[in-house]
Amino acid sequence: MKKFKPGLFLKVVIAIACGVLLGFVAPDWMVRLLKTFNVLFAQLLKFIVPLLVLGLVTPAIANVGRGAGKMLLAVMLISYASTICAGFFAHVTSSSLFPLYLEPGELSADTIKAKEFLPYLELKIPPLCDILTALVLSFMIGIGIIATGAGALKKAFDEFGNIVKITIEKVIIPLLPFYILSMICEMGAKGVISVIMVSGFKIILTGVVLSILYLVIQYCIAGAIAGKNPFKCLWNMLPAYLTAFSICSSSAVIPVTARCARKNGISDDIVDFTIPLCSTVHMCGSTIKLAASSIAVAYLSGMELPFGVYASFVLMQGVAAVAAPGVMGGVLMASVGLLETIIGFSPEQTALVMTLYLALDGYGPACNVTGDGAIALVINRIFGKSAEE
Repeated sequence: MKKFKPGLFLKVVIAIACGVLLGFVAPDWMVRLLKTFNVLFAQLLKFIVPLLVLGLVTPAIANVGRGAGKMLLAVMLISYASTICAGFFAHVTSSSLFPLYLEPGELSADTIKAKEFLPYLELKIPPLCDILTALVLSFMIGIGIIATGAGALKKAFDEFGNIVKITIEKVIIPLLPFYILSMICEMGAKGVISVIMVSGFKIILTGVVLSILYLVIQYCIAGAIAGKNPFKCLWNMLPAYLTAFSICSSSAVIPVTARCARKNGISDDIVDFTIPLCSTVHMCGSTIKLAASSIAVAYLSGMELPFGVYASFVLMQGVAAVAAPGVMGGVLMASVGLLETIIGFSPEQTALVMTLYLALDGYGPACNVTGDGAIALVINRIFGKSAEE
């Protein structure tokens, strides 16, 4: 019989359950031991995130130069616009909804630090550069490769990107459930776990509803542009949505997404070009999930999140997420540094955002791939005839 391997979602659920139980019964020395792992892993995350951006975003920008044309530019611009609009949509709706059923300040710094567990060891692993420096450097090198045709440099960054992917997939992702377990255990030992569990369910449900509403808006706009029934087109994309929801991946669902897009009358050339490209640049669902989680954590922490600060986060996160689908959990990994450097979250707040983000991972990729079909409708309306010629 084939050996059963639990996916990341199941591992996260198990980690949360174990963390809750340990939080009630674990002695202080065990909580401190888990806290030591938590602190060390957080340092490793800070170190790896700028390298992830540099190793993945640089080749992604350089690859845009291949056969670059009007269609490529249109897909990139529409995908980015959709991604950042999803972030602002999540901000407006979440900021209006959360006060109705969440209590501000429930997880304030004073509450979280009411009982402090110090790690046995603190090891500093300073990153080579901050996340914003990595993004600017990625753009400079990527555009420079396009302008100069520096094949050797591009190959070097491709190989460097593969090393970063392996590190994320073989080290960071497998350790994430233990990181979440250590954070939940500490919260349980501090007596605030009930707030996290009750509020967490409300936050996740809010994210799911917002992602579905955003898809309806996307298809109403795309249907109006393409002259098609938006709800029929959205229904045709249901298999892609359910498949992505179950396997938590945008890239792995490309064949299913392409098949569903063809049912909407989109030409083969447009589908073959748009769907694979959108799977790497269109992150509307993941952005809604991240936005809802971060806004909720800020609200529960009693922390004001000015619109200008949030806007900077959304704009930068949309760029950082471009190459993220190449790595499992990549959008989250690419955004960890931004949560701390732009929004100003503490490591504890960032860990809580990660827990909420991963607790039901599937609805983000499901929204991503279904939204890809809406972009394909618009591109087919604009470039369909020329593509057939």
